[in-house]
Amino acid sequence: MKRSIYILGLTSVLAGSGCSSDNKKEGVQDSATVKLITLDPGHFHSALVQKSMYDGVSPDVHVYAPEGQELQSHLKLVDNYNKREADPTKWNEKIYTGADFFEKMLADKSGNVVVIAGNNQKKTEYISRSVDAGFNVLADKPMAIDSDGFNKLVSAFETAEKNKVLLYDIMTERYEITSMLQKEIANSPEIFGQLVKGTVDNPAVVKRSVHHFYKNVSGAPLVRPSWFFDVNQQGEGLVDITTHMVDLIQWACFPDSVLDYKTDIEVKTAKRWPTTISRSQFEDVTQKKEYPSYLSPYVSGDSLGVYSNGEINYTIKGIHANVSVTWDFKAPEGTGDTHYSIIRGTKADAIIMQGKDEAYKPVLYVKTKADLTKLNAVKQLKEKYKGLEFKPKGAGLWEVFIPAEYKVGHEEHFAQVTKAYLSYLKAGKLPDWEVPNMLAKYYTTTQAREIALKSK
Repeated sequence: MKRSIYILGLTSVLAGSGCSSDNKKEGVQDSATVKLITLDPGHFHSALVQKSMYDGVSPDVHVYAPEGQELQSHLKLVDNYNKREADPTKWNEKIYTGADFFEKMLADKSGNVVVIAGNNQKKTEYISRSVDAGFNVLADKPMAIDSDGFNKLVSAFETAEKNKVLLYDIMTERYEITSMLQKEIANSPEIFGQLVKGTVDNPAVVKRSVHHFYKNVSGAPLVRPSWFFDVNQQGEGLVDITTHMVDLIQWACFPDSVLDYKTDIEVKTAKRWPTTISRSQFEDVTQKKEYPSYLSPYVSGDSLGVYSNGEINYTIKGIHANVSVTWDFKAPEGTGDTHYSIIRGTKADAIIMQGKDEAYKPVLYVKTKADLTKLNAVKQLKEKYKGLEFKPKGAGLWEVFIPAEYKVGHEEHFAQVTKAYLSYLKAGKLPDWEVPNMLAKYYTTTQAREIALKSK
């Protein structure tokens, strides 16, 4: 990876950044004009955006960040992508590490798309000031971790619209094949019928996720920053991973529908609880021997309690939904993060399971009384997804066998999201439902946090 210290005046802001009255009208129309800026990359997701190269995107990426381990970890990952044997990337990182890095980024205007993935306490401000300065923004989730952040996000979307720039979050799970097919089935009246309303005790939609603090990324153990364990900086579990689950419910159950968070969302109950990790576990994942002072309120004896777990019961357009997330320190050997999901219909249920019976890989099932082999909708799905098979498992349960070619790994989903975002930049707009539904999503998670804090 080429590295250079950034010098003022390398380039002016490019078409579509919103920084001139002419450019505001068009968006990024010329596919050769996209130049990325990486801002304060404290999370490995910022590097995953660069695991692939993209047509029409300059290989020069300007990085503005404080010097430290987080920046070095980011640069090491990008450097690894550049040096890999198979399909190496060709990124040229231009780095500025002064204490005024954020102000410098805003002033230099060295690109037109800011990639933000890092400390979530700072993220909403980074987003707001970037769109205010006329930059497009591609941000990792969550874009807001509390109600104050949500209110700022509402204003940021208003500013983005005014400045003709696109603010978008990275929803990788929409590109996971079992989620894609669960959505297809849930929107097939012949297979699924209609979405049931459900109740608090028996929701129409349930999503559960188990994650781990210690994991491998791009073949090496992940080093997490100490602030990742501070809910004031990383965010509660209720507002982090749940972002993906709430998004999938909206996307699968109400596709292309515009949601109004003021009228369509009602959070019924929410709760939170901690995961306890030892000092040695903390050192294993952060490479720090001592807890920083900001974690002292959560330390008891030699153990740290992290409020990374949560559950939300809510309704969306009157449909009852439940999401929950649990964090453990490390997955058992041969396993990893897991996901469970059920969407219940009047004719069938679409279920994703990822347990021992599935070898800890996501598997889609359909529970129904019908013979799926006789349905035209199933035949159409098999034509759309070549090699797809529906095989009976007994007791009305069918397993959906998915060819390996559709099973793209999580890290590769970042390129898929980025390509979609680039297409929106070229068109000069997001789909009509994306912005209101992003607001509905973050309203759900931040309201749940408020309710959980009050109920303790």
